Amino acid sequence: MNVFISFNPKGFAESAVRILKKAGHAVTVYPKVYGISRKDLLRLSKGRDAVLPLLTDRIDEEFFRAAGPKLKIVANYAVGFDNVDLQAAKNHGVIVTNTPSETVNESVGEHTFALMLTLAHRIAEADRFSKGGKYSGWKPDQLLGSNLRGKTLGIIGAGRIGSNVAFHAVNGFGMNLLYSDMKRNPDIEKAFGAKYVSKDALLKRSDYVSLHVPLLPSTRHLISAKQLRLMKKTAFLINTARGPVVDEKALLKALKAKRIAGAALDVFECEPAIDCDLRDNLELKAFENVILTPHIASATIEAREAMADVAAKNIVAVLAGKKPLTPAKV
Repeated sequence: MNVFISFNPKGFAESAVRILKKAGHAVTVYPKVYGISRKDLLRLSKGRDAVLPLLTDRIDEEFFRAAGPKLKIVANYAVGFDNVDLQAAKNHGVIVTNTPSETVNESVGEHTFALMLTLAHRIAEADRFSKGGKYSGWKPDQLLGSNLRGKTLGIIGAGRIGSNVAFHAVNGFGMNLLYSDMKRNPDIEKAFGAKYVSKDALLKRSDYVSLHVPLLPSTRHLISAKQLRLMKKTAFLINTARGPVVDEKALLKALKAKRIAGAALDVFECEPAIDCDLRDNLELKAFENVILTPHIASATIEAREAMADVAAKNIVAVLAGKKPLTPAKV
């Protein structure tokens, strides 16, 4: 059968091609690492049995019509799948899968803590301070930060990644854990002593709030002005989930008013733009207490290869008439 990969996986996800070819499938690979045009995506997906796209590819009704009736599976190369219209896929009888794995969980969990440590110890500020020639000798009050140990971490979304963050928080840093989710997670309570509380209670009590929810209509602007007002003035917000989960306009106003101590974002509301526009002449990158990384929480060699393996194995399973390993579930 015929599989189309909408990006060139050479150097970071080559195992996907090997797995697919070993299973006897013909594989067509887009020549560029990323950035396929809409026109090429629709044209090159036509008549395929399977398509392996990136999260930047919009998979909607137009796509399914263009791909045609042979299409059996879209194996999204991402843990999130907000780029895919699941209802349109269902209407066309197409299975959609994503790429969760323990390796991806570990990568995002580690990145979350890299951001937290950067905020707590003011590492980015210290780097700019030192490189700017401002260091003139040790001073007892110079760039004072704070320890993570003993602080309270509030996790919103206690799924696979949220649970990995909980593991690091307790075993690595001796933090206290609160979590909020649509339903209780007995495993995270038993393993890490996490306490299940309402979202509002979590926001009021946490020193760090870390977001690990998918982007759904119900989670868009999950953190907005009302929620930011509930947070401690000494608290930090970390988002490695999806940009629109946070209302950036409200966040900018909260930062300007010093309602919270700072934020660390790996994703952005109008991505790839870091700021949707200049709101009240405010930009995220203008704040010293804001850390920005360009959607790289899962960007490790290990995670990218694991994602490739999961995507390819989903395709192999579905094309063989079996159930997918990781169907996309809301």
